[in-house]
Amino acid sequence: MTAFPAHAQHLDCLQANLALLADRHHGTGTHTRLGAVPHHPPRPLDDGPLAGLLTVEPTLDQQLADAAALLGLDVTDRRRSGPGEVPDTAGGPLYVVADAYHLPWVPYHGTKHVEHSFLVDDDGGGDTLLISDGYHNDTQWGRARPARLPYGREEFATLLKALPDGAETVRFTPRPLGAPPEPGHVPAPPPEYLPGYAEHPDRRAALEAFTLETWLLARARRLHAVYREERRGAGLPEPVREHLQRWDALVEHAYLAFRRVDRGRAEPPGLFERAAEALAQDAVAFGAGAAVREVVASVLQIDEAALGDRDLTVHPEFNSIRMVEVVEILEDRFAVEFDPADLVPENLQSVAGLCALLHRALDHE
Repeated sequence: MTAFPAHAQHLDCLQANLALLADRHHGTGTHTRLGAVPHHPPRPLDDGPLAGLLTVEPTLDQQLADAAALLGLDVTDRRRSGPGEVPDTAGGPLYVVADAYHLPWVPYHGTKHVEHSFLVDDDGGGDTLLISDGYHNDTQWGRARPARLPYGREEFATLLKALPDGAETVRFTPRPLGAPPEPGHVPAPPPEYLPGYAEHPDRRAALEAFTLETWLLARARRLHAVYREERRGAGLPEPVREHLQRWDALVEHAYLAFRRVDRGRAEPPGLFERAAEALAQDAVAFGAGAAVREVVASVLQIDEAALGDRDLTVHPEFNSIRMVEVVEILEDRFAVEFDPADLVPENLQSVAGLCALLHRALDHE
């Protein structure tokens, strides 16, 4: 039996069981590839009181595209079962997405309507099915922890028949994995992202939604940090560790603000200023700064801590050959081409200069 993903606490409720499937088919730890790309670009909310605001919550379509691109899981069958319809569970694990309000093993049961995933295995055609759910989270209604639950076939049918909106069911076919992707660039959100929540007149709805936004962003960054750590083969740099703590504090601040407003109290100040700082510091922790330091240290074969932002020519290992090697690796990793006018020694002989060069190239993509 495949162990639950070791980093389940960094996955959302749809990712968690895609991760479990990936580890089952391709080996333990495959799921960390979901951290290669920190998050999808924000998309506008379609309906409800916050329609038009931007959200980083990925759709099921985006999650399934990630499963194909990053985890080697191709969708071979996808359908929407109607209310009371029981899908065929034969033929391998079935990935199911349904309203958590009606799922008795999660803390959202009877409390909150939210999409949730789980796997169903047909145990050799017997009378018992096995539900696996790798979700890990602490909520105001209780704890969700990875679990495997035996369900009789009639019991499972009763569960699905209670779903007023039915369920989405997906079957996957695994294919061979390619080489691990390079860690992606952490893009800054559009300038209207934070003001949309900060200035929305429905403070309760805005803060409830923004609490989810910070939760998703923080989890994505923790998984991204895990993936970068695995690719580096070294522990987390201290600036990254501190940055993750900054995100954790932001999640706590957002939840506190929501709960205060939910109870009719005044909204605590400073939330969106703190969010702006965390988003701005992404570029320092994960963006050009992290990539440049990693590449330069690797090329020069020295410790990152020894680099600083000073002139690289103070290191005896640095010379014109190494300088060109750094430039070529950065262009390949980020799929950019530096402006020839920028390729002068004064831009290439310090970490700060290389960071500025890379930021300019990324901004033009």
